[in-house]
Amino acid sequence: MQSPQTLSRRSALQFAIASTALATSSPFANLSIADEKSKVTSPILKTLKFGMVKVKGSLEDKFRAVKAAGFDGIELNAPKIDIEETLAAIAKTGLPVDGTVCSTHWKIRHSSPDAAVRAQALQDLNDGIEQTAAVGGNTILLVVGHGDDGPESEITPRSIENISKALPLAARHGVYIAIENVWNHFLYDHEGPMDQTADRFVKYVDAFNSPWVGMQFDIGNHWQYGDPAAWIRTLGKRVVKLDSKGYSRAMKKFTAITQGDIDWPSVAQALRDIGFHGWCAAEVSGGDEAALRVIAEEMQQTLA
Repeated sequence: MQSPQTLSRRSALQFAIASTALATSSPFANLSIADEKSKVTSPILKTLKFGMVKVKGSLEDKFRAVKAAGFDGIELNAPKIDIEETLAAIAKTGLPVDGTVCSTHWKIRHSSPDAAVRAQALQDLNDGIEQTAAVGGNTILLVVGHGDDGPESEITPRSIENISKALPLAARHGVYIAIENVWNHFLYDHEGPMDQTADRFVKYVDAFNSPWVGMQFDIGNHWQYGDPAAWIRTLGKRVVKLDSKGYSRAMKKFTAITQGDIDWPSVAQALRDIGFHGWCAAEVSGGDEAALRVIAEEMQQTLA
């Protein structure tokens, strides 16, 4: 069985070269096959959350501005993607949708003690997987639950059981369920010391026993609790995607990517150590095309 990281590289390359319809507008259109492989397997590709794009106009206008700002792709919110409009925007701008964020996961949770809520969470995840695949993406970011739903001894098996029901669909469509580390009072000891082990997340991901479950590791989210570089090395090939934002321990708040006090050189080295190749999504306030260009440059500075 291939590792998620190997599959991620393969999927990115396939998306870049497989579609004749997008050939002339693809970001890889002017590259040879050898160059395409280098483009996909060498750098970290830059993407961003759709909500960051404060550009007026149509979806095509927004995609065009994102590409002009220096991004390689964009993450949409799922479900409820307008597939026809999205495919048209991709074809006209050459900006791919690399993945999505499950837009209902905070309120409709896989960890809920209510079976009806869990059923809706599963439906939203399944719909999101199908829509993600329909527009060419291969990850759906998922917050798996919340500590408000009960003790970890209950939340863990309950959420794993529910999410596991989506695995056949994820495998069929080649879409990773990318679990995000967030401040959801689950798998983190919020009352404990700053340095936490990644073992809880390792065990949680491995419990699915599937190459289609990994982590969308949020670097800024983790900085409050410990060393992101150490976590990256422990998580290893389980990291299928990244989120990037700044965070200041001194001020106890999120910042622009290059502000705050994250040790970015150590993060970049850790990513090289695990051989990470793939997408990193900006998750900051965003803005117009000029503001997005600054964010793309900050991502390049911190993760190069």
